[in-house]
Formats: sequence, structure tokens, C-alpha cells
Amino acid sequence: MRSILEALYRGDIRPVETIVPTDPEYRELNRRISEAIKTWEKKLSATEFSQFEELLDLRSKSGSMHAEVSFVHGFQLGALMMTEVYTTRNEY
Repeated sequence: MRSILEALYRGDIRPVETIVPTDPEYRELNRRISEAIKTWEKKLSATEFSQFEELLDLRSKSGSMHAEVSFVHGFQLGALMMTEVYTTRNEY
């Protein structure tokens, strides 16, 4: 069995592809977004809707970038906490 670090290095672990929010509101929120997009598609011209989709894509990319930075920060914070735990465990 490979270590977690080896699997991560080789690309066998891809959190972004496997994480699905468990919050019960997640699916409902996405359903509402889909309905709103369909509504706007009917209201806007083809050109306007295309521009609207481009805006949504930009927003999605921005959100993904934020999620990536948050993931890295959380991982670093966890590592720092473990370092603190191991370096101070004999002080108590």
C-alpha cells in the first residue's frame, strides 16, 4: 500500500473531484441556480445570454481559485497545529 504522500504526488488523490458538500441546502441551491439560468435564457437575447454565461464562468473560476487557496491554507494550518502539538506535548 502506497503512502498518502505518494498517492497525492502521483495524482491518485484529487480532492476537488471527490468532495461533494453534505449540507442539505447544497442541492436545493444548485437547483435554484439552474432554474434562474433557464429563466434568464428566455429573457435575454442569444448574445446577452452568451455574455451572461461568460460572467458565470468567470465567477466559477474565481470561486474555484478561492477554494484552492482555502484548501492550501487549511492544510498548512493543520500542519502547523501538528507541529505545535508535537513540540509542546511534554510541557504539560
